[in-house]
Amino acid sequence: MLQGLRSRRVEKRPDRVRLAGRVLFLTVDPDLVRRQLEGEDLAWRPGIALRDDISTDEITPAYICYYYDETLGDFPYLGLKCGEQFPIGRAAVKRGGFVASVSGKRRGKGSSREQSPYAEMCAGIKLVVAENIERIYKENCQNLGVLTTTDFSLLDTVRRGEAIPLSAFTAGEGEITRGIIEYGGLFNFNVARLQGAVVLTPPATRPRPMTLGEKILARHWVVDPARGKVGVPAVKPGDEGFVVTDIRFSHEYVTPMAAIFFEQLVGPDEHVNDPGSILMFRDHLTFLGEAMTPERVKEGLLDVALQLEKKQRAFAEKQGIKLYGELRLGHHGSEAICHSKILEGHAEPGMIIIGSDSHTPHAGAVGCVAFGVGTTAIFNSWITRDVRLTVPETVQVVVRGRKPDNVTAKDFMLEILRHPYVKSGQAIGKLVEYCGDAVESLSVDERATMTNMTAEVGGFTGYVAPDEKTVEYLMAYRGMSRAQAERQCASGASDPDAEYCEVIEIDAGAIRPMIALPGDPGNGRAIEHSERVRVDIAYAGSCTAGKKADMDMYARVLEQAAARGERVAPWVRFYIQCGSQDVKRYCEEQGYLELFRKVGATFLEPSCGACINAGPGVSKTRDEVTISAINRNFPGRSGPGQLYLANPYTVAASAIAGYITEWQEGMALAGRPA
Repeated sequence: MLQGLRSRRVEKRPDRVRLAGRVLFLTVDPDLVRRQLEGEDLAWRPGIALRDDISTDEITPAYICYYYDETLGDFPYLGLKCGEQFPIGRAAVKRGGFVASVSGKRRGKGSSREQSPYAEMCAGIKLVVAENIERIYKENCQNLGVLTTTDFSLLDTVRRGEAIPLSAFTAGEGEITRGIIEYGGLFNFNVARLQGAVVLTPPATRPRPMTLGEKILARHWVVDPARGKVGVPAVKPGDEGFVVTDIRFSHEYVTPMAAIFFEQLVGPDEHVNDPGSILMFRDHLTFLGEAMTPERVKEGLLDVALQLEKKQRAFAEKQGIKLYGELRLGHHGSEAICHSKILEGHAEPGMIIIGSDSHTPHAGAVGCVAFGVGTTAIFNSWITRDVRLTVPETVQVVVRGRKPDNVTAKDFMLEILRHPYVKSGQAIGKLVEYCGDAVESLSVDERATMTNMTAEVGGFTGYVAPDEKTVEYLMAYRGMSRAQAERQCASGASDPDAEYCEVIEIDAGAIRPMIALPGDPGNGRAIEHSERVRVDIAYAGSCTAGKKADMDMYARVLEQAAARGERVAPWVRFYIQCGSQDVKRYCEEQGYLELFRKVGATFLEPSCGACINAGPGVSKTRDEVTISAINRNFPGRSGPGQLYLANPYTVAASAIAGYITEWQEGMALAGRPA
């Protein structure tokens, strides 16, 4: 493989780039968007409100990601909500001749799907401008060769058709990011690296107190790939380089596009680097046939989606890669959701794990650095086994005190997400270290809820330092001896005088059960301060809320309800979906499956399902209300309805009561007044 790449011709971009085309301003006003699509060039000024918080779910809704080639160019912004309208239709952006796309704060938040910038690129977008840009989305743009900037003054240059110095996009960037931009993408840069045209300088950071995350990065730092030299004494925020990975994984939404890139750019008969450390999952779309609307089926989208599974399975078999696949013999579901299985079966303290999903930080619950990357980064890691990064600053989140009995890690996160530092976007791209006696008191499963939802924080990753509970977890899930587990957890702490760019302190005792109002996980408030809301759907599942500890919480509420003769409210559809077959076996052993059936809940085999708008539990109309324990509630995330987030206790209690309800020990739920 390397011989073919060493002879491949790669060139840098010219020093000045000319972007010929129109500028599309993604405004709050849907009429202004439509007018631009119809040919009007908007004379934008700062007083015209741009859409903030545009998620990748809005750039390319989940069903768009069934495509993984240039067809995606027909679809950018189909899910973009402006006011209460969706003003952009199929192929509208491509027809408009736009070369630049402009929005406000937190561009590209949410899922790590590279289909989003790839769709923009295939529609003609070569420049993304926003006040600030989420890390994974920005890296995906850079890896594909799409330029990004927060400098709005460049728009006048674009509209005049004048050339822009490439330095306008590389200024202030580190050596690697600058090189990726100059070479027009990550693959060309890595080819130049393999050819010796790019020689990276290891960081010259002197020994310093470090956070746990910084220590892990330093130990994995690639110094001399030719000689296999890895590890530096210390790193600091801003150091840029490559780190060798311990585990690389992808799922069926991403693997096919990465496989196409690999076969086209490397060769159809070439082999990935170290297939034993690569994992693949069929976990997102196993229930899709039950959730897809008849209209989508008629459009042929179900057939398109099924090709994702076939392509991934064929590539995994050819490359000798372990695939956690779909259940057979007529059963829906999968062996496991990727995040669930990575934590249960593979992650260990001190590892570096990359995955094709923004919720990869889930595994940080055992003290490793696990982060999401895009398709191009996954594809390149199959060649090099490493991944590029810039060492982030670290935010320390300290949760102290004794939480109320009905408060969970989910409530901690909804409280953190509405914190001004986080909600303003200042935590974007940061390492997030969760600590404090309230965090230490949590099980590893509950810690995983926090590290998982670092994706909603916008952080690079989140982690909890390993401790005695981690030792016990490794013994139970990995079959390690105590001595082995303790060795794995040794040296897994930040230095006492490590530097943090921000310390957020939370009083666990002051938190009450929370909900996040529809539209964004940062819309948190205590249930006791909220209006009474009737529920149509209760969904208890996903990687975030399909763990053993979550099943214990659902069962705790439902056991008490069953003892009082209560059942799921007649108008509520209640789904409970576990994260892995291991969790299902646990539910069988505990008698939970019979309990769930008895109260009228529907138990589902593992799958991302409704969390990705692809399974039972999705809303069908805009008027339907869902209460859910998943991690995000962006517009369209789980159907067109109104999606509230809450902890597992609240979801189960609301299913019985028929209204969003704060659960308390021993309380009656059925027949409560409206």
